[in-house]
Amino acid sequence: MVYDVVIVGAGPCGLAMGVEAAKYGLTHLILEKGSLTESLRKYPRKMRFFSTVDNISIGGLPFTIADFKANRDEALQYYRKVAGYYQLNFQLFTTVDLVEKQPDGLFHVVTKSGNSFIARKVVLATGYFDLPRKLNIPGEELPHVSHYYDEAFKYSFTDVVLVGGANSVVEAALELYRTDARVTIVHRGDSFRKTVKYWLIPDVLNRIKEGRINVRFNSEVTEIGKGLVRIKNLETNEPETLPADFTFLLTGYLPDEHLLARCGVAMDPVTKVPFRDAETFETNVPGLYLCGTVMAGIFTEKVFIENGREHAAAIADHIVGKPIRKVKELIDRI
Repeated sequence: MVYDVVIVGAGPCGLAMGVEAAKYGLTHLILEKGSLTESLRKYPRKMRFFSTVDNISIGGLPFTIADFKANRDEALQYYRKVAGYYQLNFQLFTTVDLVEKQPDGLFHVVTKSGNSFIARKVVLATGYFDLPRKLNIPGEELPHVSHYYDEAFKYSFTDVVLVGGANSVVEAALELYRTDARVTIVHRGDSFRKTVKYWLIPDVLNRIKEGRINVRFNSEVTEIGKGLVRIKNLETNEPETLPADFTFLLTGYLPDEHLLARCGVAMDPVTKVPFRDAETFETNVPGLYLCGTVMAGIFTEKVFIENGREHAAAIADHIVGKPIRKVKELIDRI
């Protein structure tokens, strides 16, 4: 079968693209290396979205819950219901390895298992949550070290070191502290990131003031060992050893630039921002589009569900030759 469009990635932006394809009557297939909305499924179990439900809804379907901000489980159920309502066509647990444009203008989408799908157009909506930013330090690959935080109860009455200074660290620290973990935050900056949810800042600063959560600002991790983390103060160069039964390196994530390169997409060598048209999101490979955070390069904080979902409408318009709905692309401010 030749699909009108093959979409790589079944996160919220990939689903939004599938919805737009379905609305236009395009034959489509969504390929996803994990489960439906795999990245959201890997979020912390008690995580609550910063954006309101109106800003993360897709397909014109209302996101109806008691609160105006959804938690992880509510979002998973909502996106599942959207996919069912629009009868989106999936092949899950299928990893795409390569997208090749053939001389006849059709694309061959090749999976790691060797299967190939044929499409007139391809949209990459692979997000960024798969590839953590590595610190490249000794001990980073030890079994008690993770780049993903799940839930607090498992770590009760243990020493936990959290590395980073953004939302994920602050939320994890508060949750762990309230589950009787002994928490220390290590961050290169002299304060938490300005993007941390405003309602969390007073809470975490008061817990630090009380001595219930420890923090080492202006510090970086130099080595991780069994039961310990070695750090260095960036101002004094003074070393310190922290107790650590578990270590979470919550330092952010990046899109898969290697997949983009294998698909022929040109990128800025420094920022890793792919070439794409600012209105249609078509790459330097005609007929190959980018949707969502995959286009952000190292600036993953610039594109998220709230604005990434809108890329799908513009892409679908371009595919069918309709007037393109304008999208305010925050990444152009970089």
